[in-house]
Amino acid sequence: MDRLRTEVEFGPHRVEVPAGGYYDRFRMNPDLDEVARDPAAGNIDFFRRIPKQLVESRVGPTWAPNFYYRTSHIQALLLAPLAQLRTMLPTPLEPLRAFPGYGLVALTFFSYSVCDNDPYDEVSIAIVIRRPGARGSHALELLDSMRRRSFHAHVLALPVTTEIARVRGVYGYQLPKWRADIALNIGANVSAQIAGPDGTQDLVLNAPLPALRNVAPQSHMATNTLINKVDGVWHQATVQTNTLSFAQRLLPRDVKLLRGGGPLSQLLDGLGASKIVRLDVVKDAQIVLNLPTPLAPGWV
Repeated sequence: MDRLRTEVEFGPHRVEVPAGGYYDRFRMNPDLDEVARDPAAGNIDFFRRIPKQLVESRVGPTWAPNFYYRTSHIQALLLAPLAQLRTMLPTPLEPLRAFPGYGLVALTFFSYSVCDNDPYDEVSIAIVIRRPGARGSHALELLDSMRRRSFHAHVLALPVTTEIARVRGVYGYQLPKWRADIALNIGANVSAQIAGPDGTQDLVLNAPLPALRNVAPQSHMATNTLINKVDGVWHQATVQTNTLSFAQRLLPRDVKLLRGGGPLSQLLDGLGASKIVRLDVVKDAQIVLNLPTPLAPGWV
C-alpha cells in the first residue's frame, strides 16, 4: 500500500484515503478548532452554528451533515425540450418549465479542496424540477426559486475523482456516482473537463472569467434540494451553500462546451440540452450537505 494512503472502514466497505487527511483524522466528526488552524480551510465560523449529529444511515451510524470548507464550481444552465426531460424523469417528478416547451438542465463542475472526506472533484448533470407537491404557475415557481436561490433537482449523473466520494455517494445516498478524471480551473479564464472511461475527453468547458463579486459570509446563501429514491422510497437531501466569491452571466455568448462523445456527452444529447442560458462561476464557497430524509407520504 502507498505509504501516503491508509485503509479505513466506511460501513461494511473498506476504502483508501490520504493518510493524515481529514477523513483519517476525524472520521466526519472534525475538531473545528483544529480545522480553523488549517490555512487552506479559511474562516470556518459558518460551520460552528451547525452541530453535527451521529445518525443512522444506510451504511450504519455516521456523523452528519458533511462539511465542505473550501469549494469552487462552474455551472452552465442549458435549455432542453420538456418532452425529452419528461422521458428521463421517473414519475411523479416534473420538470420546471422555464420557457414554453423548454425546461432546464444544470451541468456543474465542482472542486472540493478542503472537506470532511478529503479533496475531490465532481461533475453533476441534473434536471431542474418542480418542488414536491407544487401546483399552479411554473413561471411564478421559477421566479420564486430564483429570488430565494433555492431549486429542486433530480441528478442523473455524478462522477467523482476519489473512491471515498464514490462509495459514500453510492451506498449512503444511492446517487449515480462512478470514478472519472476531472479537472477545474478558475484563473484568467475558466475551464473544466471530464474524461470518459477510455481516457478521451468527454466534456470540455471554456469561458472568459467574468468579473467576480466578493460578498460577506452568509449574505448570499443558497439552498438546493436533491430528490431521488433511496431503497425505493422518495427522499430529499438539502445542500446549503454560503457563497463568498462569484460571478453570473445571462445568455453568455463566449462559453464553449465541447462534447467528445463520452457518457456525459451522450446524456446531454439525449436530454436535448442545447443553448446555455446562464453561466455561474463560484470561486469560493462553503457547503453543508445533509443526509437524505424521506419525503412526507402523499406528497404527489
